[in-house]
Amino acid sequence: MNNALIKLENLQKIFFTEEVETHALSEISLTINKGEYVSIAGPSGCGKSTLLSLLGLLDTASAGKYMLGNQDVSNIAKRERARIRNQEIGFIFQSFNLISDLDVEENVELPLTYRKDLNKNQRKQLVKDALAKVDMVHRSKHYPAQLSGGQQQRVAVARAIAGKPAILLADEPTGNLDTKNAEAVMDLLDKLHAEGTTICMVTHDPRSALRSKRKIEVLDGRVVSDKTLAREQAAL
Repeated sequence: MNNALIKLENLQKIFFTEEVETHALSEISLTINKGEYVSIAGPSGCGKSTLLSLLGLLDTASAGKYMLGNQDVSNIAKRERARIRNQEIGFIFQSFNLISDLDVEENVELPLTYRKDLNKNQRKQLVKDALAKVDMVHRSKHYPAQLSGGQQQRVAVARAIAGKPAILLADEPTGNLDTKNAEAVMDLLDKLHAEGTTICMVTHDPRSALRSKRKIEVLDGRVVSDKTLAREQAAL
């Protein structure tokens, strides 16, 4: 039985600017299985956010193969990329990316409005369920400006999981939070993983990385380490 959700083979990303050729990623090969909790760590500029953008189909690789489930998504059309992003991938960003003039409920529902397979009642139920998971139902009619940073990130998590994506991608999810709120968000990710959510998180924070079950280290656009973290976590 194939349990692989994501499989990358010799993935490369090259940026061209005038006469300069920058190799952001080189020969990336890795597999992420269903139900895994993976962190991608490394210093600033090492390529980890570029890798997450490729995983999330926000950008395309210069070379190599990307399998998402049973589908080769390496060179699919822009419209199909958008459809898969919307249905299969949930995003959590460092800056929350909530829309200020929409309330919490509307922010969470927005990505679902592009889903032709959902009617209004189904969307409302998914939103309610997602807000319940992050303990924000009581704030459903509030606007982002009325929430703390930690609460805004909880709403962002609800938006990411509402459509029941195959994988949750988190880019520095605690980067804009104080220690207390960062811990609360990491606790929430732990809970989602325990419930079966597949998570891939980019972080430069060592303690956040150790909350995952598997840590991939990237340096100069290459994977330099890939290991499970059971022993290290036990020492926390």
